[in-house]
This record gives sequence, C-alpha cells and structure tokens, in this order.
Amino acid sequence: MFTFIQREILGMKWLSVVFGDLLAAVGLDLNGPVGGSIHFFLYDVSKITILLCVLIFLISYIQSFFPPERSRKLLGNVHGIGANVLGALLGTVTPFCSCSSIPLFMGFTSAGLPLGVTFSFLISSPMVDLGSLILLIGVFGYRIAFLYVLVGLGIAVAGGTVIERLHLEAEVADFIYHAPLSAQAAAPELTVSDRCRYAWEQMTGTFQRVFPYILAGVAVGAMIHNWIPEAVIGEILGVHNPFGVVLATLVGVPMYADIFGTIPVAEALLGKGALLGPVLSFMMAVTTLSLPSLIMLKKVVKPKLLYTFVAICVSGIIFVGYVFNLFQHVLM
Repeated sequence: MFTFIQREILGMKWLSVVFGDLLAAVGLDLNGPVGGSIHFFLYDVSKITILLCVLIFLISYIQSFFPPERSRKLLGNVHGIGANVLGALLGTVTPFCSCSSIPLFMGFTSAGLPLGVTFSFLISSPMVDLGSLILLIGVFGYRIAFLYVLVGLGIAVAGGTVIERLHLEAEVADFIYHAPLSAQAAAPELTVSDRCRYAWEQMTGTFQRVFPYILAGVAVGAMIHNWIPEAVIGEILGVHNPFGVVLATLVGVPMYADIFGTIPVAEALLGKGALLGPVLSFMMAVTTLSLPSLIMLKKVVKPKLLYTFVAICVSGIIFVGYVFNLFQHVLM
C-alpha cells in the first residue's frame, strides 16, 4: 500500500504512462532525445504543478493557525536548545523560499527573540517544509525524503545554536532592534471559510511566483536527462570526483529557486549517475543560500554575522552531502 501511494499518488507514475501513450500515438520516439525530453517536461511539470497546488493549499490552511504574533509568543515561551528546535520546526510550515522568510526573521528578531532561534527558523524555512517532504517521497522514496528533512532540521538547529553561542547580537542592524512593534489587537477567530479563502489566496500567489522556476527547472532537468551523456555527469558528480559535493554546493549557492524548481534537476542528475550527496547538497544550497536572499539579509545584519551564517550553512551542507554519499547504498 505504501509503495502504491509513493508511486501512483505522490509519484503519479500513471501520469507518465498517459503522456507516454499520447506522445507515442503522434509518432514520437520516447527513447530518443526529442521525444524523451518532451515526455520528461510534460510529466514533471504536470506532476509538480498538481502536488504544488494541493500541498500549498493544505499547508497554508495549517499556517492560518500560526500568525506571526502567535508564533512569536510560542517561541518566546521556550528556552535553550528546545527553542532552536521549535524555531526550526516552525520553519517547516512557513514560506517556501529564502527571500520570503527574511521579513518574518526581521519581525521575530525585533520582537526580542534570541538570535539563535531566529536563525534556526531562517535556515529551516526555505530548506525544509512539508511540501518538500511529500515531493521528495514521490521522486526519491521515503527513506531519502525523511532523512533529507531530518538533516535539514539538524543543520538549522546546529546553525542557530552556534550563532547563539557566538553572541553576535551586536551584528544585527540597529534599526531592527529599534523598530516599533505594531499594536497587536486580539485577532478574531477565523472560520473554516476564512481559512479556506486564505489558503486559496496563498496557493494562487505562491503558484504564480514559483511556476516560472518550475518550468526552468524541468527544462534543465529534461536537457540533463536526455541530452547530456551519463559519463559526463558521472565524471563531475559521480564516484570519480571526491570533490563533487563541494562543487555542487558552490554552484548552487548563487542560484535562486525553491524546492519545487530544484527537484526535477536533482531527479535528472541522479538518473544520470550523480551520487546522492552532490544532488542533495545542490538542492540545499539553492534553497537556503540564494544570492537575492543574501542581498536582502545584508541589509539587516552586519558582515560578520552574514559571513558566519553563510559559513555555517555551507559547512553543514557539505558535511551532509558526504554523509549521504557514505550511506547511498543503504538508501537506494
């Protein structure tokens, strides 16, 4: 039953068969580069779009129970490493990209939450979310998906804890601490209809924002899957290159995408012989350390804290990549 759910509901293998039959009916060779690319593109765009809309609606409905003020109070009632864990977990039900996480990070910091907790949230929010868990199960299987989420949360908790221990509060821009807190009136209890309306608006807004990246990601994935020889990918990101994890991480850092746009690229790379570590390190680097988000973050933290944040994330992602390489034979 679990295999059926993974393959036919989350992985939508039936949809692959449908597109394959349609393309074969019009005379395209699915084993050729052109037919294979078109099939990969249609199948992955459709699959990710369906899952994306359903997941964002459900997650946004959950989010409606955790407005920023309630989240701030929740985090403010927990201390120590438990607060970092809670901050990382809260990131799993909040924005889907690093740029949209920064305003919440600013609000939490200005409200007086510990700096380490806010950074645990900032790392976790784009890297790990409920949507990525479901998509990863459909593409890579439940073992890799759950381990990816666990190590992502581990990086978030460890990163926030290290930043907390370094006492870098003075490295936050002064205007953040002096920002006036808006008066928080008691929010009325939302009805089911209100929550559904909010979830619908979040779904349509997020879809419009990320769909171009889905198209770009699937197009790149189709090119890798059908046009680049397996030997080339193997030489760069396979067993013959011990620095594949480092290379994948450094290539992913300046890019801007979210988990939905990187999964088809990762799927194609893995299918072409890349090791699991470089593939997942690339995904983590793209979603956590995009260049636009670092530019935004530079406006609210000083260079020392920014460089510390980047160094912690890059080091953690590279370490995790080599761990995945070590246990790939068990996971796949």
